[in-house]
Amino acid sequence: MGFKLTPIDIVDDISREDFHRYYLKPRKPVVIRNMAKKWPAYEKWSLDYMKEAVGDIVVPLYDSNKADPAAPINAASAEMRFGDYIDLIQREPTDLRIFLFDPIKHAPSLLQDYIFPQDLMGGFLDKYPTMFFGGIGSETFLHYDIDMAHIFHTHFGQKHIILFDYKWKERLYRIPYATYALEDYSVENPDTQRFPALDGVEGIECFLEYGDTLFMPTGWWHWMKYLDGSFSLSLRAWDESWAVKAQSVWNLTVQRQFDNLMKARYRQRYMAWKERLAVKRADKALLKGLPR
Repeated sequence: MGFKLTPIDIVDDISREDFHRYYLKPRKPVVIRNMAKKWPAYEKWSLDYMKEAVGDIVVPLYDSNKADPAAPINAASAEMRFGDYIDLIQREPTDLRIFLFDPIKHAPSLLQDYIFPQDLMGGFLDKYPTMFFGGIGSETFLHYDIDMAHIFHTHFGQKHIILFDYKWKERLYRIPYATYALEDYSVENPDTQRFPALDGVEGIECFLEYGDTLFMPTGWWHWMKYLDGSFSLSLRAWDESWAVKAQSVWNLTVQRQFDNLMKARYRQRYMAWKERLAVKRADKALLKGLPR
């Protein structure tokens, strides 16, 4: 028993009309195989290419340890020179990741190597999109993106991803005033005796190969595991809904500031209270049979 995972939809190419009808409007994930094959990056980008293009700058690194109750969200656990980090993930397994990295300000030539999928939708947010790097075996904890954007996530390597619709948030033991789940269970092998609310939660599973693009709609929870030393590029776009935009603003301002203030003041006491409340809400949602 555990999660009920179904394979993700996969298309080679898709028209704007079909993308809007089957995926954007219903907010359903899909993998698009050929989108990045039209980019110069498809032939050019590799770890060695990134190492040469970006240069020897110092970058923040993140690991899989449980969040420090006193630290702001996305606080780094270490630093390393970018070139040394690339050598590390090519050489051996590591749980160290580069998260929300903007290499393009250090290597503006990379701007010429990818194309925003304007043929599918508008509303793209970033002139300089973010990139993510990880070593084999490194995991991104279960969360949803705080800005509530749609994401086109193109991976240059191999990655295992499990996704859950936003409606399952309470059953996933969502931490109050945060956008991530209780970190005490394995997403790959959940212990449903200890965490019974996980049993029966419906999700989508996908495995990305080099150049695959995952469309991840607003609010979708995601857990990711690098199956080799590799990296991803994420392009973000607004949802048309003003309610979603308002939720994004709330998350980024009021909720984040309140959470950081409480962490700084109460530290472990605050985190322990949040974890107890996450369990209480999950048990209540399971008892009520939510979501319906």
